[in-house]
Amino acid sequence: MNLFITIRFLDVLDILLVAFLLYQLYMLIKGTVAFNIFIGLFLVYLFWLLVKALDMELLGSFMGQFIGVGVLALIVVFQQEIRRFLLLIGSNNQVNKFLRVEKLFSSDNYKVASNQQIKTIVKACENLARTKTGALIVIAQKLELREYARTGEKMNARISDALLETIFFKNAPLHDGAVIIIGKRIAAARCILPLTENENLDPKLGLRHRAAIGVTEETDALAIVVSEERGKISAAENGELQEDISGLELSNLLEKFVNENDDI
Repeated sequence: MNLFITIRFLDVLDILLVAFLLYQLYMLIKGTVAFNIFIGLFLVYLFWLLVKALDMELLGSFMGQFIGVGVLALIVVFQQEIRRFLLLIGSNNQVNKFLRVEKLFSSDNYKVASNQQIKTIVKACENLARTKTGALIVIAQKLELREYARTGEKMNARISDALLETIFFKNAPLHDGAVIIIGKRIAAARCILPLTENENLDPKLGLRHRAAIGVTEETDALAIVVSEERGKISAAENGELQEDISGLELSNLLEKFVNENDDI
């Protein structure tokens, strides 16, 4: 009997890849409702194994049918998480640089803004914060957010601080919802965005902040929030929120965002 087990390099690589995928899955569903659903499905699976071990034929047959469509059920239940996972892979800058896939399918239209336009956005946010005027501005990157832009009022206007301040003026008809900037233009206003399902957020965060986090979880956009209550600026990227940032910090964040976009 051979007591030695031969472990190939590919076996080690296989284990590492599976561990990486499981870790990324955990990070995607951590703190969301999907995590509780996953735990529920796992407990159902353990119960099914117990039923099989006890040889309970009727219950085992019933649960076997449920487990049999498990893959389809997972796709339906976790469709948003699967979408985010595929987006994570497809929008990875290092992967795109290595494979040059982005060059095959995209144009220069998504390139965000010039330095002057960055200053204009920052100026508008500072003025909105000073007057405690609530605002939500989403800046698209490679994903142009057309599906979200269609939920609002189409504008296709030049980026200007005066226009942004006018849109979010509390008595203006377009002040509710988000402004979406695509390329070098304001594409639409009063847009509806998905809310994050993250349950670990500060309960004090309002709908604007939750929408900013939600849209950056689902896309590669950058979202800027101006708090109506506190007059503070926050920014969300990749589902992470940076609160109470200064105009200079926002400017640096936007410049980094644009430069990363231009490097692809």
